[in-house]
Amino acid sequence: MDSEKKIKWYMLAFMCFSTLWGFGNVANGYMYFNGTQVIFSWIWMFLLYFVPYALMVGELGSAFKDLGGGVTSWVQETTGSKLAYYAGWTYWACHVTYIASKGSGGLKALSWMVFQNAETYDSFPTRYVQLATLAVFLFFCWVASRGLNPLKKLATIAGSSMFVMSILYIIMMFAAPAINPNGGYVALDFSLDKMIPTFDITYFTNLSILVFAVGGIEKISPYVNKMEGDASKEFPKSMIFAAVMVMVCAIFGTIAMGMMFDPKVVFASAESQTSYIANGAYWAFEKLGQYYGIGNALMIIYAACNAIGQFSTLVVSIDAPLRMLLDDPNAREYVPKQLLKQNKYGAYINGIWMVIILSGAIILVQIAMPGAAGVLAQLNKLNSVCMPFRYLWGFFAYIMLRRQSSKFPRAYQFTKKQGLATFFGWFCFILTLACCIMGMYSPDAKTMALNVITPVVLVALGVIMPMIRKRQDEREAA
Repeated sequence: MDSEKKIKWYMLAFMCFSTLWGFGNVANGYMYFNGTQVIFSWIWMFLLYFVPYALMVGELGSAFKDLGGGVTSWVQETTGSKLAYYAGWTYWACHVTYIASKGSGGLKALSWMVFQNAETYDSFPTRYVQLATLAVFLFFCWVASRGLNPLKKLATIAGSSMFVMSILYIIMMFAAPAINPNGGYVALDFSLDKMIPTFDITYFTNLSILVFAVGGIEKISPYVNKMEGDASKEFPKSMIFAAVMVMVCAIFGTIAMGMMFDPKVVFASAESQTSYIANGAYWAFEKLGQYYGIGNALMIIYAACNAIGQFSTLVVSIDAPLRMLLDDPNAREYVPKQLLKQNKYGAYINGIWMVIILSGAIILVQIAMPGAAGVLAQLNKLNSVCMPFRYLWGFFAYIMLRRQSSKFPRAYQFTKKQGLATFFGWFCFILTLACCIMGMYSPDAKTMALNVITPVVLVALGVIMPMIRKRQDEREAA
């Protein structure tokens, strides 16, 4: 490969940063962890979880540089096809809850664009909001069934624009007091007792929000072997620099939000916190526009970017994870043959029907929620419980890789010390699993039931599928 085609360490760092980070992470951290107290949690989460996670992913990418299946391929090579199927199934199953949330998020963004307030959307009866969400979801399932994915390129554009908006927010917010000294900013208290969180049940059951925010770094694994210079030195430098950028963005973004929103108001009641979780990001850009005397312009731009991002992600999430699962020759051996049926457009039509049943059920269950804002908060928490389960397979693959270290030559290693590598592999695995399980807890019985039942049903389906396929093969053989 020519040097022009090689990736410099700082380019990979920026790729990682823009892929991983968004303004929603800042807002969620602030709204779930008592305002600026989240800074403490961001710091330890980046240092003890994100950096080791990124470096382990780099080693896996280096060991299996010729494989394109990501985590599924890593598990396939280090263990076998059965566990690789479960890894692929988990990746697909996690998107069931993710898909259910995208329609609600897109409608919320459209409401802010049109009505430019939180009250209109939140005042709609939950029944009608969820039926509208179901209609949007079914429409995009139809689009996916026709082999059409017109929003794929828009997903990339929207992701990039949301990243730009998050950086713009921080810069403009820090400049606002100099431009408009009388903007009515909240005084920040950086005394130690105000910055250290209370380590109670609420704190530990919300940690899944932070794990969800910093996960997904396995997307950059293919680039470890394309780096300019010595990968063993350049890749960790790149990942540490990316971690520093994300940490700085998280900290300064949190401070910027602290200048806008008084935690006493945000956390005055459960209803107030729920409203801020659903609307905080829009209120942030609304206030920013007011500080600069440009009205709701920034908020409308942010809402438009978010609407495009939500709907384009919805269409991609219906199609791509399903194809990754059912196109894989190893996974196909454990999936009932009905799911392998493709229509004339090449879409896995019965697989899409399974998505409709599972994600549609989650959407309809939300009708029981008392308000539209509550639906968004509930889905946000459900995603933080379910989505990190897929990260477990990356840590599992890394532990298995280190157990067979001599079998897989690689240009880059996280560490040459076997004990340290194994420790971090198990540490990240156990932390992720613990956060997912603790995140299931909720003082609201309906929310807790959904948080528990959803992953249990998805895991059970994943176990049942190979049993059905085995009986089908036995009947054909007989």
